[in-house]
Amino acid sequence: MNRLHDHMEIRVHRTLRIPLVVCVALLLVLTGAKEAMGQVSRLINTGNSLYGQKRYKEAAADYAKVVAKKPNYTPALFNLGNSLYQQKQFDSSRSVMERTAKVASSNGDKAAANYNIGNTYMSQQKWDEAIESYKKTLRANPQDADAKYNLSYAEQMKKKQEQQDKDKKDKDKDKDKKDDKNKQVQEDKNKDKKDDKDEQKKDDENKDKKDEKDQRPQGQPSKLSEKQAEQLLNALQQEEKKLQDKMKKEKGAPVRMQKDW
Repeated sequence: MNRLHDHMEIRVHRTLRIPLVVCVALLLVLTGAKEAMGQVSRLINTGNSLYGQKRYKEAAADYAKVVAKKPNYTPALFNLGNSLYQQKQFDSSRSVMERTAKVASSNGDKAAANYNIGNTYMSQQKWDEAIESYKKTLRANPQDADAKYNLSYAEQMKKKQEQQDKDKKDKDKDKDKKDDKNKQVQEDKNKDKKDDKDEQKKDDENKDKKDEKDQRPQGQPSKLSEKQAEQLLNALQQEEKKLQDKMKKEKGAPVRMQKDW
């Protein structure tokens, strides 16, 4: 990772070398815009000095002033993008670098801009986008060793991320299966408990019915009316008289019967 970091820093600092300022001065002299040359030169020089002191926010302000005067001026755009990158404003830096790549007139500037675009994606771990940016760099400059290295690194990190995502997905799937199994086991336990409760309830109901039946009062002998009692008594007396008469005939002597009523 340290090597990758060095590559990212090398490309960023490389864009701030003094020849950029010299080129600016020569261009402005040739066009005869001496006053504009002075203003742009001062802003670029000041921005470069601040950048070298790691005062990136102040440097960005000077580069932005140049861009405000000359919106498509590649060196100012490039250095502004670098300053934003150093402040970890990766989205803003990328936006400026994309504009730089669009207006750049040389393959070298296009390659450098796309390289730093790749760096912004790399810093955000957006591997697919970083890979595509480094490929654009190599299409413009096939000999760019830093871009080759970072491209390889981004591809490795993408594979690693995909494997981690797959492992996490498999782990989540296994967890879901385990949770479903535990849920089913718990449901089965709850069903068994319910069945046991229902069976116990049924047993209790049967027991209550039996106890209720056992506790019912036994049948009592029916009560006779006075007339019925008298008729029954007369019938018994008649039976007794017939029995005595029979015994007299057989033994010739009266027999006294013990009455139970």
